Amino acid sequence: MDTSALATSFGARLPDWVAAELAGVPEVLATDEDRIRLVNRLAERNHRENTGGPFAALVVESGTGRLLSAGVNLVLASGLSSTHAEVVALSLAQTRLGAWDLGAPGGPGLELVVNWRPCVMCYGAAMWSGVRRLLLAGDGPEVEALTGFDEGPMREDWVEQFDARGIEIVRGVLRDEAVEVFRAYGERDDAVVYNARGAAAEATASRSA
Repeated sequence: MDTSALATSFGARLPDWVAAELAGVPEVLATDEDRIRLVNRLAERNHRENTGGPFAALVVESGTGRLLSAGVNLVLASGLSSTHAEVVALSLAQTRLGAWDLGAPGGPGLELVVNWRPCVMCYGAAMWSGVRRLLLAGDGPEVEALTGFDEGPMREDWVEQFDARGIEIVRGVLRDEAVEVFRAYGERDDAVVYNARGAAAEATASRSA
């Protein structure tokens, strides 16, 4: 087999606007509200910049509030379906620390901050990353109802599954603010909803037809 045409690497990088947006952000985000307010802001700008969907995530030291990484959804910018905000933020934190296990013994307790409950893919990514806390603006049907994105077949006992693995879940911080970001995306005439297939994709296609 001629392997010369096969891809042997892949990757993604944050758009330049993210660094500009973070330039004025303090290194320490002291409260849950500070952390969620930032992810909501990044999620809003991400879709306005047309670099991805209205999603953002951070990895933060729980005890100190020190920001380790920030990620936004890069599916459109990278052409990679796996580059959801959670995966981007976790990967950048792992790269910075040089460790695949963000919960390794001797290190600080880390948390993943997201502007909504993870989709089915990011559910697994968060669970296996090593973070010990998951801070969410909210959970529920609003993302799918307002944007048309298919979040996948999440387990009804997803909170209990995290808890069983020693991962604390905190929900409902600045929830209404997060919902307004999704509403704004769903109201855009040019919003791209990148569901590969299924009922949600068909509904989106019929809505835009």
